[in-house]
Amino acid sequence: MIRTKPQRAGPGRPRRPGRDALGAVSGLLAAFAGLALAQLAAAAVRPEAAPITAVGGAVVDATPAAVKEWAIRRFGTDDKLVLTLGIGALLAAVALAAGLLAVRRPAAGTALAAAFGVLGAAAALGRPEAAWQDALPSLAGGFAAAGVLYVLVRAIPRPRSRPSGAGPPGAMDRRGFGRLALATLALSAGAGYAGRRLGAFGDAGATASRAGFVLPPPTVPAPPVPAGSELRIPGTTPFITPNRAFYRVDTALVVPRVDADTWRLLVHGDGVSRPLTLGLRELLARPLVEHDATLTCVSNEVGGPYAGNARWLGVRLADLLREAGVRPPSQGGPADQLVARSVDGMTLGTPVEAVMDGREALLAVGMNGEPLPFRHGFPVRMIVPGLYGYVSACKWLRELRLTTFAAYDAYWVRRSWAQQAPVKTQSRIDAPRPFAEVAAGRVAVAGVAWALHRGIARVEVRVDAGPWREARLGAADGDDTWRQWVWLWEAAPGGHTLQVRATDGTGAAQTGERTGTLPDGATGWHTVTVRVRG
Repeated sequence: MIRTKPQRAGPGRPRRPGRDALGAVSGLLAAFAGLALAQLAAAAVRPEAAPITAVGGAVVDATPAAVKEWAIRRFGTDDKLVLTLGIGALLAAVALAAGLLAVRRPAAGTALAAAFGVLGAAAALGRPEAAWQDALPSLAGGFAAAGVLYVLVRAIPRPRSRPSGAGPPGAMDRRGFGRLALATLALSAGAGYAGRRLGAFGDAGATASRAGFVLPPPTVPAPPVPAGSELRIPGTTPFITPNRAFYRVDTALVVPRVDADTWRLLVHGDGVSRPLTLGLRELLARPLVEHDATLTCVSNEVGGPYAGNARWLGVRLADLLREAGVRPPSQGGPADQLVARSVDGMTLGTPVEAVMDGREALLAVGMNGEPLPFRHGFPVRMIVPGLYGYVSACKWLRELRLTTFAAYDAYWVRRSWAQQAPVKTQSRIDAPRPFAEVAAGRVAVAGVAWALHRGIARVEVRVDAGPWREARLGAADGDDTWRQWVWLWEAAPGGHTLQVRATDGTGAAQTGERTGTLPDGATGWHTVTVRVRG
């Protein structure tokens, strides 16, 4: 018998991919097919049931607070994109492993592909507001991926050295396998596109309801913003933050799109003698109040960007609670916590006393003269001036339940944040920027300061740990908004360190003690280093 050596690739003979390489490709194609089918199934269930969204939500829930804070500091508002890409990369790694394993042990490889679908189903069922149907997209995707992987691996061409007929049933030549792979890719892309289109069609009602929603005129309009509030210093934050630039920090990987025509709000719980169920029309039949208020996130570090100021339009929350028979604890009411629940299951706990102490706590429907954007809570969100957003600013609101802090811990409290969180006095240098180079001479040092629901009485700046110098304040637009400030510095050449501190309306000065954001907000003086050229 004459034995021939296998031919090796040479300059004129391209190397053909081996079985392992084709197995890896098969794994990636199977994962893509599974995700596409799951996307199509999620369009029939709800967008939050899609596997990556469900797994991403479960990861967010399980992530320690310190890691969440690191992600927000490192990636800012792109943290959700980074998480999604990370889950995609992990899925690709599992798909490659499943494909390589399936080449040698088809049953084990396909089982690994199916197991990932089971994991997605478990994550979907563990989400707030989950129903059994939420498991279906991940299960369908996982078993579809397993089936596609099994078919592709069995179709991988057998080695040429194997005698004819010794390969597994279904094995093809390389061209046949290539055609099967391309067909799988095309069908998967079609299913994914159909899922996205159907999902968009499902959102059409919400989109149309917002497009057709005309804000009623306020019963109690806000006074015009004082002319001196905007100091117009180059490089500083505008006094009113445009909606498109307003910060967003939440856990929703998919922004809920709620149809205003079907939206309902339930008010119930301890001390509620007249439970309420309201649609948007019933809510808007009540007096509407306009109010300027600054919001800030507890994750905002000293000098951070997670603060914004807007003109809100809404119904006074205290009036609605009184209509339901609620009394604050100071008047003998049994509930000291108002738990707001979002359509995606997020819960925020607000002190009842703060809601009913006379401040303009609103169920807001408008933001800077237009209906709330979807990403900021359309159709209705809460605004409670003076409190960090995680205890006061529930977006996509659907339920208000009266209870006690002793009886219930809301989402963030279960993750080591404080139960009650009044906003701490903060000041920030917007201009010049950190590490900026400026010309010697007069330099405008400017920024914003806030002590929400207390107001800002004074802002001071110092250079290189020298004496504090009082800055000029912009006009105040009430105690619930930030104030701009500016100090003119005669800058000498060299490197310098600038610091700012504020004093609130009660006379309490901002502390210089540096602390992190956990558990109830950061403290310290914002410090900026600059270089002055001669």
